[in-house]
Amino acid sequence: MTHSGLVDLRSDTFTVPDAAMRAAIAAAEVGDDVWGEDPTVRRLEERVAALLGKEAAMYTPSGTMANLCAVLAQTRPGDEVITDAQAHLVAYEAAGAAAIGGVQMRLLDYADGAPSAEEVASAVRPANIHNPVSRLLTLENTHNRRGGMAVARGRVERAAAAARERGLRVHCDGARLFNAALALDEEPGALAAPCDTVSVCFSKGLGAPVGSALTGDVETIDAARRWRKRLGGGMRQAGVIAAAALHALEHNRARLVDDHAHAALIAEALADVEGAELVRVAVPTNIVLLQTVSPAAAVVAAARERGVLVSLMDANLMRCVTYLGVTEDDCRRAAAALRDVLSQRTPATAAAPGS
Repeated sequence: MTHSGLVDLRSDTFTVPDAAMRAAIAAAEVGDDVWGEDPTVRRLEERVAALLGKEAAMYTPSGTMANLCAVLAQTRPGDEVITDAQAHLVAYEAAGAAAIGGVQMRLLDYADGAPSAEEVASAVRPANIHNPVSRLLTLENTHNRRGGMAVARGRVERAAAAARERGLRVHCDGARLFNAALALDEEPGALAAPCDTVSVCFSKGLGAPVGSALTGDVETIDAARRWRKRLGGGMRQAGVIAAAALHALEHNRARLVDDHAHAALIAEALADVEGAELVRVAVPTNIVLLQTVSPAAAVVAAARERGVLVSLMDANLMRCVTYLGVTEDDCRRAAAALRDVLSQRTPATAAAPGS
């Protein structure tokens, strides 16, 4: 998306509703959702549950709340959650599971997007009075900080099976699950099937202004709904925003392949640039990560001066994300600007005095 002459690749949360989505919002039939009486919210929940092959779904204001409700509904204080050290749940959700749920995280290294069955087995605590109880395994698909990789169904199935064999439940942060489904040529329900609960986001590449959903079995979603209320997430005439999410599900899923193609264009243009190393993944989607030679903050600032906005992820890690509203021309312009910026920050120049 361009605004004020800038190409904004910071996040796919920068989508804005188009005219058709705004019309759907204006025409939304509404009621009080806390009372279970908003017909548009109910249609959205039924639709997303069906898409993911789950019994029930709950609409939430954010993916962070959906993930937190999933954890809270499936653990007790003092339990342990097995997850990736680079998970969104760990890096970007303000330690909500610890602060509110009183659960401990056991961090693994999901270098391939999901742990192996052996890694899951090793991480589960033996039954012992000294140990926390291993209660939940969490996965992420696509995996943001792993280069936006789409995680293959087989890897998810093997990890989930190993967890269930040891009495754990499995949650998938599927904020970009529809990207993963297209990249892997799988149905969303097939990717969701191995997991007890799955969250999806409507306000990223799908283009809705707000909202996510948590799906799962009826009992778990009922428990999650009570947690949503405790967290202040009960909404009244939420059909106004649910209508946008419904429109997004019906009209904007197939076009995610355009975002993947645009990200591939950027990745190809920067694959051999001297000032950074492209983070390569087996099945990429709409995220491009670059390990920079110079401090990434300096690269981000220099890119902005050339009219391109990108995200600072870590001291030497930056991210570009493509989405609805970002054109092929935008991506070519951004790639050229980034190549120029990064080429000026080669190992030699990065080490030079005063650089």
